[in-house]
Amino acid sequence: MVGKVLVIGGGIAGMSAAILLRRGGAAVDLVEMDPAWRVYGAGITITGPTLRALRAVGVLDAVLAQGAAWSGGTVFSKTGEFIADLSTTPVEEGIPATGGVMRPVLHAVLSETTRQVGVDVRLGVTVEALHQAGEAVEVATSDGEQRTYDLVIGADGIFSTTRKAIFPDAPEPRFTGQACWRLLAERPPGFDRSHFYMGGDKKIGFNPVSPTHMYMFLLEHTPDDPWIDLADQPARLHALMEGFGGIVPGIREGVLANPTINYRPLKILLQPPPWNVGRVVLIGDAVHATTPHLASGAGMAVEDAVVLAEELARGGDVEAALERFTGRRFDRCRMVVENSVRLGELEMTGGSPQEHNTLMAASITALRQAI
Repeated sequence: MVGKVLVIGGGIAGMSAAILLRRGGAAVDLVEMDPAWRVYGAGITITGPTLRALRAVGVLDAVLAQGAAWSGGTVFSKTGEFIADLSTTPVEEGIPATGGVMRPVLHAVLSETTRQVGVDVRLGVTVEALHQAGEAVEVATSDGEQRTYDLVIGADGIFSTTRKAIFPDAPEPRFTGQACWRLLAERPPGFDRSHFYMGGDKKIGFNPVSPTHMYMFLLEHTPDDPWIDLADQPARLHALMEGFGGIVPGIREGVLANPTINYRPLKILLQPPPWNVGRVVLIGDAVHATTPHLASGAGMAVEDAVVLAEELARGGDVEAALERFTGRRFDRCRMVVENSVRLGELEMTGGSPQEHNTLMAASITALRQAI
């Protein structure tokens, strides 16, 4: 196990890695550029494999205590006619089939745990320089500190500056042609599972995230990637929801006054191996940013942390451990990115529902396998 570690980025991947490595005995610093350590977004769906990974980090019970758990879902037409029931089963005994939580709640659980285990968190701090010398990485940060580490983990997201620093020719994030709208709303009576409404080149879904609330997502085909001002977003989403049935009209009534609306163009990135240069390694969205179609972006980030901690705990040469980490992760993460993009393409083009269902089922089966 490495002795001293720097984690760059205080998101899901970075906090999960910091928690696991600190519990493993390493001295861990975490730097986060946002002085307020904020998180954006409405809710997050936690698939069975993601629940399994959160249990490995030691935060599953705390997340579920404030979130929701359920099994299965129902697919409807745009106007609300029943199409199919979806069944889900737990990946392991003692884990719900599916879960959901508000993003700020997940962030709070992880950030509190990060501090509780003894990680040195420095907010409003960025890395200004990295220099590798033998088995050490010398780091200069914007708060004037210069420290030496055995390992540096870049967990600074899809627009990672760490990736740019160690892989100057790395691929840039690519827009997929879809955008995702999200918001929080109260759960209507009897709402206890996922609901999906298929509306041509739009798709609306609802998932529980607490005993009282659910989150809605709407996927929209936006090939020209338009900028939508914050002030215009409620009216735009209200218009997009027109014509949908089921529980959608009840939620649409409150959209114009809903303060939780979040709009995000969907971009992806897949960094080919290696994911490290010497003792600087990338994890999470810094190397495999995906779309929400398989509800696995957060799950892949947490799994990265779990696998990285496992490989480092095996001891021996650190760079060899980083190569093993990438070897265990790349094909799985590539599958998530590529299959998510394909699912989005099928939705945007009105492609074969059979292909969509087959690809979704195959992806879910693959994700249930051990990591």
